[in-house]
Amino acid sequence: MRRTRDRPTSATNQNPVSELGTCRVSDDDMTRRSFLKGVGKTAAKAVLGGAMLPPIVRFTAEAQGEPLRPPVIKHRWVMIFDLRLCDGCKDCTKACREMHFLPEELEFIKVYEVESHTGQTFFLPIACMMCQNAPCYRVCPTKATFYSEDGLVLIDQDKCIGCRACIAACPYDTRYFNFEAVEPVDPADVPWAESPEFPGFQKKGTVGKCAFCAHLLRNGELPACVTGCTMRAVYIGDWDKDLATNGRETVQLSAFLKDNDAFRFKEELNTQPSVYYIAGHAQNLDYYY
Repeated sequence: MRRTRDRPTSATNQNPVSELGTCRVSDDDMTRRSFLKGVGKTAAKAVLGGAMLPPIVRFTAEAQGEPLRPPVIKHRWVMIFDLRLCDGCKDCTKACREMHFLPEELEFIKVYEVESHTGQTFFLPIACMMCQNAPCYRVCPTKATFYSEDGLVLIDQDKCIGCRACIAACPYDTRYFNFEAVEPVDPADVPWAESPEFPGFQKKGTVGKCAFCAHLLRNGELPACVTGCTMRAVYIGDWDKDLATNGRETVQLSAFLKDNDAFRFKEELNTQPSVYYIAGHAQNLDYYY
């Protein structure tokens, strides 16, 4: 039976408190709007000496004899899927498809039904992991796959030659080859320009994938999957502000992940994904919602 969005009201929920080590932030102090306003004012920070650059970035610059110029990081975006709330409805997939004008067979977010070793079933959404040590970036011969200033892995389809090396390299199966062009019925009605941040105009013979709705984040809006999830199971967060929101509640990012035993998919591959999952270990959901 599908759960509803309404959560039981408790004394804790009526008077949430923000304190060190507690992931809940007071609704009065931090709403969705103030979260976006806060991350929008993040001070730019230079990464000294290239220490935080993915190894391939350092290698490429050194190999070409170019001076290392650390990028200015405005945000460090992460996404969180709370599997305690996900009911497999695929509303996130539908919202993403509508945002990017994708046909039924193309899914930038896939939702799998998985059986655990104890025989229990749960749902596992898979989007681009925005790896900070991305195998797809390493193998792209034309540099069509690149890192944005916010640490997102994006695709420049004007540079993509469709070799599909990135598809083979991705251990998460989140890249798709466009056998046909995918465009809105009337591109003139689309309020966003074609860009790697908005992969809403898929070109034939190129590769496409989730981009965390970078075009919305840049304008202070939430990704389509976050606002489209009726269970509020999808969060977008910013490490620099240590905040995350599902569009309804805002939490302290680091504490939220720590307190709920968050994990990253295939973390042993050292891809350093920017997507986290919360499986839950009998935590009281009323406390957070």
